[in-house]
Amino acid sequence: MTRIVLFENIHPSAKEVFAAAGFDDVVAHASSLPPDALREALRGANLVGIRSRTHLDAALLSDAPDLRAIGCFCIGTNQVDLDTAMLHGVPVFNAPFSNTRSVAEMVLGEAILLLRRIPEKNDRVHHGHWDKTADGAFEARGKTLGIIGYGNIGSQVGTLAEAAGMRVIFHDVEAKLPLGNARASTALKKLLAQSDVVTLHVPGGKATRNIMDASTIAAMKPGAILINASRGTVVDIDALHDALESGHLSGAAIDVFPTEPKSANEPLDSPLIGMRNVILTPHIGGSTQESQENIGREVAEKLLRFVLSGTTKGAVNFPEIPYQEIAGTARILHVHRNLPGAMGTLSNLMAEHGLNIVSQQLQTRGPIGYVISDVEGKVDDTVVSVLRAHPITVRCDLV
Repeated sequence: MTRIVLFENIHPSAKEVFAAAGFDDVVAHASSLPPDALREALRGANLVGIRSRTHLDAALLSDAPDLRAIGCFCIGTNQVDLDTAMLHGVPVFNAPFSNTRSVAEMVLGEAILLLRRIPEKNDRVHHGHWDKTADGAFEARGKTLGIIGYGNIGSQVGTLAEAAGMRVIFHDVEAKLPLGNARASTALKKLLAQSDVVTLHVPGGKATRNIMDASTIAAMKPGAILINASRGTVVDIDALHDALESGHLSGAAIDVFPTEPKSANEPLDSPLIGMRNVILTPHIGGSTQESQENIGREVAEKLLRFVLSGTTKGAVNFPEIPYQEIAGTARILHVHRNLPGAMGTLSNLMAEHGLNIVSQQLQTRGPIGYVISDVEGKVDDTVVSVLRAHPITVRCDLV
């Protein structure tokens, strides 16, 4: 029996996927849990599903020996200690594409609203002012959108922006194939100087920390707009506040923050609070019914494929092996230390117990190797125990 535990109100589509495959032992929690309660909830779990607020650190992972795989029902995976999970033989899956459209639509919508000064006009009407002036209000058509990070979401934003008549330029640390009429910019500050709207779609980490600081914000075109729906650490919020207050930038939309509230009732602490030309949203770029349903299905299906066949295609921390139909009477999933002679040792152990290998798939990643072996012969508890007990073994399971 496979025990599945889900946290943070994951969309019911995930449970539907599990139920359709006959996996009924599913426990769902509506929110993240404090560490002690989380440790207890993980006890005996084989598959775990989380979103962004549940943090699985090395200590928690070490206390969950039954855990076989983790599903991050979101794009990011930095809430999981990926290296520790790998060293325990636990692959981690996510949904890198499922909310792309939702984020892209929100970014384009915010760009249009800010170009037209709608947030400010809306606020003034609510407070009794009927300001019909066109000063500072512009069409999106003909304006330049600068995209920093031209991956799945950034390129989709560009496609939508072109449909609205915008000129699209982008900057990425890797060479990317432009979609539509988008053009690559070789220098970040060159892009900033040309763009009426700048939108960020980069990963978190040291390389992107405060890439929009006082210096780069100063390099932006006067009157430009800055949008961040990527990671909270990539914009220096104090520098952004100063640029908005001075009038160097005409507006901003921020969906992610360096430090975010831990509950719905905790207020956001930010110098941007109260600024009429700033749209603040609570990390909802990918939060649409469509994207959450897609994410629920995508990640649940990846977890199922791993449990049913051993495939790790799409794992973010693990050797990737694509799907292949079972060729023998049993399939052995073996994670081992990536040392010379590992495969020979595994083959010899199987041969000693009368198992004939009819098909094998092997991939390695850093300190571990992962091999799927289809065998003919009887694979009983004794065989599995011997394989698990060998010093080279990290983990061994049967499909």
